[in-house]
Amino acid sequence: MLLQITWDASPEILNIGPISLRWYGLMFALGFLLGFYIVRRMFLAEGAPEAWLDSLFMFLVGGTIIGARLGHVVFYEWDYYSQNLTEIPMVWRGGLASHGGVIGVLTALWLFSKFVSKKPFLWVSDKVAVPIALVGAMIRLGNLMNSEIVGLPSDQPWAFHFVNSARQSLADVPRHPVQLYESLSYLFSFALLYFLYWKRDAWKKPGFLTGLWFVLIFGFRFIWEYFKSDQGGFQDALGTSLSTGQWLSIPCVILGLVLMGLAKGSNDEIS
Repeated sequence: MLLQITWDASPEILNIGPISLRWYGLMFALGFLLGFYIVRRMFLAEGAPEAWLDSLFMFLVGGTIIGARLGHVVFYEWDYYSQNLTEIPMVWRGGLASHGGVIGVLTALWLFSKFVSKKPFLWVSDKVAVPIALVGAMIRLGNLMNSEIVGLPSDQPWAFHFVNSARQSLADVPRHPVQLYESLSYLFSFALLYFLYWKRDAWKKPGFLTGLWFVLIFGFRFIWEYFKSDQGGFQDALGTSLSTGQWLSIPCVILGLVLMGLAKGSNDEIS
């Protein structure tokens, strides 16, 4: 008999009448609160006005949710939502895409830079890149608690049997806990970015941390897609073996490499 971990965790922490507190929402909120604290330290260290933080926080939360929702709708289930437009705002039913979230965050940072800080876009993006990696790790833990975004069948001793998966066809055999793989890789990315900011003065090279974030997050995303069950999207229409997530990750990694390359000559070497 194969070793396996039976994963039957409830997505809900508690339920009071019609109101329920879910692990996914808690992980999402906790990630943003920790991110707020981290960026606050950065602002204080660089002498930036602390009053900007509230605006930045609101821009980021709004940009993340709107972008992630529209990303899921457009990239993964447009055939359905194009016929059910009124359901697009119903984020409580699930359906958020990280690539869309990134577009939303970038838009939010641009708006913040233009109308609030009046500083270059890369000045704020280099700071936000650090905690956003942590937010990604927290969100993947939320996915684990929801038994969603599960991996391919596996006979490894750490394979999870997702008995509560909403898709019954995915609850049949033990599978890769790819949510954990992603979460740990994003946690590593956060630790590296945090170290470079505080210990190597990487913030003095505008765009370096932003570029490294793109390379790490979407480089890992590309790898872990090989272990995921089919998430849908447009890969079938393209007739290739790459998933929708991999196709969307490729330009992100390229953008990151470009930003890192341009940052090399913009300031002194990182000490």
